[in-house]
Amino acid sequence: MNNPDIGKLILRIALGVMLLLHGVDKLMHGVSGISGMLASHGLPGWFAFGVFVGEIVAPLMVLLGVQTRIGAGLIVINMLFAIGLAHSGQIFSLGKHGGWAIELQAFYLFTAAALVFLGGGKYVIKN
Repeated sequence: MNNPDIGKLILRIALGVMLLLHGVDKLMHGVSGISGMLASHGLPGWFAFGVFVGEIVAPLMVLLGVQTRIGAGLIVINMLFAIGLAHSGQIFSLGKHGGWAIELQAFYLFTAAALVFLGGGKYVIKN
């Protein structure tokens, strides 16, 4: 059975749902922690609101298949910022159970990058 469009749909659902939940959490609890982290790196604190694009708008785009490549590209940018700002000290580390310390962030980054190149497949609202 060879159905790449079902595979793309599964990738979109996995990435979209899992990252969207992080965005909903930030919507419910705020982004003050991110704002402070940005300020400590010399960036304006209001940049923290960009997380809503990267963790709510973009995952919805990917999940629904609306301009999937653009949504996935936004997720790539979001994850590069997240890794660079919050997880850079863990890039070459293992977690307490032996996995890569940033495996979740890497999963989001690489899955989104794959969708940038693959597109959303035929089960989309608008390519």
